[in-house]
Amino acid sequence: MIRGIAACVPEHIEDNRNSKNLGDDEQIEKYIASTGVETRHTINGRNLCASDMAFSAGDKLLTQLNWNREDIDCLIFVSQTPDYILPATSCILQDRLGLSTNCFALDISLGCSGWIHGMATMGALLQNGGFKKGLLLTGDTSTVTKSSKDKSTFPLFGDAGTATALEFSEEAEGIKVHTSTDGKGHKAIIIPDGGFRNFYNENSTVEEEFEDGIIRTRLDTILDGPAVFTFGITRAPRSVKALVEHFQIEMDSIDYVVFHQANKLLVDKIRSKLKIPVEKVPYCLEEYGNTSSSSIPLTIVTRLNKQLSSSKEIEILACGFGVGLSWGSLFFKTDNLVIPDIILL
Repeated sequence: MIRGIAACVPEHIEDNRNSKNLGDDEQIEKYIASTGVETRHTINGRNLCASDMAFSAGDKLLTQLNWNREDIDCLIFVSQTPDYILPATSCILQDRLGLSTNCFALDISLGCSGWIHGMATMGALLQNGGFKKGLLLTGDTSTVTKSSKDKSTFPLFGDAGTATALEFSEEAEGIKVHTSTDGKGHKAIIIPDGGFRNFYNENSTVEEEFEDGIIRTRLDTILDGPAVFTFGITRAPRSVKALVEHFQIEMDSIDYVVFHQANKLLVDKIRSKLKIPVEKVPYCLEEYGNTSSSSIPLTIVTRLNKQLSSSKEIEILACGFGVGLSWGSLFFKTDNLVIPDIILL
């Protein structure tokens, strides 16, 4: 079961109303109304990695839980902006956090569905009681992989890291998960160069203008907006329905539904399709933007802190979807979660 969740963001704030490539004031307001993103916390050129934010969140959470770090059996780090190509950043975080050398450590390279898939993996590791305690870390410095001259991506994303602590309990009902993948759509969100399929080369940093306000290199993220929008409004509701039908969960009994913070228009469409009351769906887009794998736990920390830290048996359904293409949903009940105040780094 989940024992606590923590989150960390950079202290620097960027305001989309000061954006240079969104157009005039009227166009900026239309963009904000559509995406829901007013401000974003970004590393702003600092030598700050996703692992640094995940470390800060994990360190604070373990301290407030008063867990013995030698008792952490497994650590998972979900990120698309790791410290190095190798070694795995989870190994580095095991050492930084002072965990036992008996700790299982694993990196997962996923984006907006990453917390769901990370929770599914961690749940599988803990479910038989062989591992007792686990720490799921997420983090992305998404702004590093976006061109500041690309109005289709840069004003949408923020940087963040989170930590989720899980513990095996024979009495707990456990988490319930639905996950899916469709690699045929992998080009909908992609960075073409810099990997082992297309090595970094002399053309990788050449800027190319695709249309007005969209200039990027082959080391920047390409996001096919219409394709991703269609994917989100079809696959996310299906995932939620598959989860509740398989596990016979009553949708009306769910207290909160936390969606990946892709953009407001997209999340509103999914919520409407599922006929979920607006008061049950928290948003943190306006303050933090799309924070990739961290968006669901960040929303929980910043919007549901008081409710979840002071109550038992609150039912949460979460749904993430994005790069891969991959998506999934997760259901769990809370029990007085430990949720520290958000950390500014």
